[in-house]
Order: sequence, then structure tokens, then C-alpha cells
Amino acid sequence: MSSKVILTGDRPTGRLHIGHYVGSLRGRVEIQNAMDYKDMFVFIADAQALTDNFDNPEKVRQNIIEVALDYLSVGLDPNKITIFVQSMIPELTELAFYYMNLVTVARLQRNPTVKSEIQMRGFSKADRAEGKEQGTGSMKQGVVNPVQKQDASEGCAGHGEDNQPVFGSGLPVGFFTYPISQAADITAFKATTVPAGEDQKPMIEQTVEIVRKFNSIYGQTLVEPDILLPSNSACLRLPGTDGKAKMSKSLGNCIYLSESAEEVNKKVMGMYTDPLHISINDPGHIEGNTVFTYLDAFCRQEHFGLYLPEYASLDELKAHYQRGGLGDVKIKKFLGKILNQELEPIRERRKEFEKDIPEVYNMLQKGSRKAREVAASTMDDVRRAMKINYFEDKQLIAEQAERFKQQKH
Repeated sequence: MSSKVILTGDRPTGRLHIGHYVGSLRGRVEIQNAMDYKDMFVFIADAQALTDNFDNPEKVRQNIIEVALDYLSVGLDPNKITIFVQSMIPELTELAFYYMNLVTVARLQRNPTVKSEIQMRGFSKADRAEGKEQGTGSMKQGVVNPVQKQDASEGCAGHGEDNQPVFGSGLPVGFFTYPISQAADITAFKATTVPAGEDQKPMIEQTVEIVRKFNSIYGQTLVEPDILLPSNSACLRLPGTDGKAKMSKSLGNCIYLSESAEEVNKKVMGMYTDPLHISINDPGHIEGNTVFTYLDAFCRQEHFGLYLPEYASLDELKAHYQRGGLGDVKIKKFLGKILNQELEPIRERRKEFEKDIPEVYNMLQKGSRKAREVAASTMDDVRRAMKINYFEDKQLIAEQAERFKQQKH
């Protein structure tokens, strides 16, 4: 039997999109159905989502069910794997707290994923709230972040390429330290494999560092994980429909798994292509052309016979576009048909699961109970290794009882 333990998850800040699908979800279903693992955990990272939605918990609350429905609709099966909600496992918070002693501020500042996420969410700006005042909603102004002040003198960590501070005074500590929280999520289940997009590589690397440091101090306790990237390079990080480097719910450049065929077609027709391809006869460029990136991720040989029989392959289609004489509209219509063929069964399954929402919550509750049992077992190992299992350590109690007894004589 395989010894692999698979763990992966998503933040419930909105419905899941096709970037999630090609980057991780599709691969998760393939792994699940191959059954080459000891355990597989997929979780909804609500606690992590609250680090940058602390003032809007309702957003997270409402999207728990959206993510759960997306999981079920793509084919994740709670009879084969464990699907759970992060905040229902308090052991994860305890483990993250202990890990904080093993990671420096400077190391977190060097994490490129943290930097890009902070800048994307506007936390790099000093005028983003230090935190809304207790009940007043006012913003603190002119607060100097000691980390930022140190960075200014050193001119290194915590600054972007233009030497502007990345870590503004409005950055919540919880968001800054989420790589530590993510390490706790992974190691609490002793995961060996984490299916994820390329942007998560720095996070897994930091998890490995934490595991190695913990084990070097306290003894061999935790398991080092490996990242499992999509085999198709186009799926590593699908760009947004606007051509931006990342498909993101916050940037509004997504195609959601649950969108109707009409909505998908509308978004595809508005996609970024080649700004130099003004007329049909102009030679087109493939690199940086979002439509062709999506075709690389979704197009299969059989699609040409179904929807574009005048071409034998994607390579032939690309060659014609590069020569000139092929318009963007025709390619976009082809892509729209491919995407809707892929998404139609997902949409139909989702409609079925939407008919019994209480049962979806029941599934999440059962999964969370099972996940907590596993995390609690790991925490027993961690406390034992750190020697903070005071009440269970009978030898410690006996030795100290004897020591104090001897002192009386």
C-alpha cells in the first residue's frame, strides 16, 4: 500500500475558477481516482482567508458552501478522500504558534509569494488601515512600522524592485505569517505530497525549512512535503482573461467553474490576445496571447474534429495565426466551445448537489471530525517531542516527586 499522504486546499473568498481547475483541481481528481495514496485531505482554508478579510467575515462564511460545491462538482468524492474546514481544527493554530519560534521576520520578508500577495492586496501601502479602531472604523495615520524602518536603513529585505517598502504599516500580522500557518496545515497531517500551482513553490520550500529546523531541535517528528506541479506547463499558472499574470478573483479576470455557457462565451470574446494583430491578415503572436495559452491548457486533438475540422492540430492553428489570415474571433469561438464542453458536466453536477445543501454541510462536518483526529495525533507527537506534554509524562512527575521527597530528608 502506498505511504503517500496528499493535502491541498483553497481559500473560500469566492467561487473557484478555471485557473484553480487546471492548476490543481483536475489533478486532484486524477490522484483521487488513481487511489495511489494512504490518505488524501482537501480543505477549505477559511482561517487563512480571514487574514485579509478580517473586516468582512460574511464573505468567507458565504463562500464555504461555494467552494464545497465546486469541489463536489469537479468530482472530488468524500467517500474516497477527506474534505474539511480549516477553522474546525484548532490543533492547526497551536502548531502554527510553535512554528513561529522557528522562523525569522527576515525570512518571511524574502518569500516572493508573500511579497506579491501583499502588493496585490494593497497591504504594501502605509495608508491601508493599521487596523480599524475598535468599533470606530477610523484609520490610524502616520504609524511607523519598525520592520519597515529597519528595511529603510538596510535597503534590502521588505522592498520591491523600485526600493519602495513592500511591508506597509497596514499589513496584518496574520497575513504576513500565513506561510507559517500553511506549514502547520501541511505538517499536521504529515503530508508527503502537495498538489499546487507554481506560485506555491516558495511556500512549500518554507514548510520544508520549518520541518528540518523542528526535527533538528526536537528529534525526528515531522514529515517533509514535496510539491506536485501540473504536468502541462500552460497549467502552472493560467493568466487572467485580461492578460494579467495571474487569474485572480480579486482582479475580476476569472472564468468561474459554475458560470453559464453564455457567461463563458462573453468572457472569452473579451479576452486579451495580440494587440499588434489588428486585421485578419496581420501576422499574429502566440507568446503572451491569452487565448492560445488557454488552448494549450484545454485543447485536445479530438476538439478539432468536433469544432474546427479544417485544422488537424493546435500546431497547425498556431502556424496559420502566425502567418496571418486568421482572425481572433474564430479562435475565441473555438476556445469557447472547448471550455463549455469541459465545464458542462461540472455545471450539471453542481446543480444536483445544490438541491441538498444541508447534506453538503453534513459532509464537511464529518470530514472535519476525521481530520481533527489526525491533527490531534500529530500534536501529541509534537508536544512529546517538545517536552510540553506535562500531564502525560508520568516519568517526569515521578522524578520530580522523588526529588522533592529527597529534599525533605
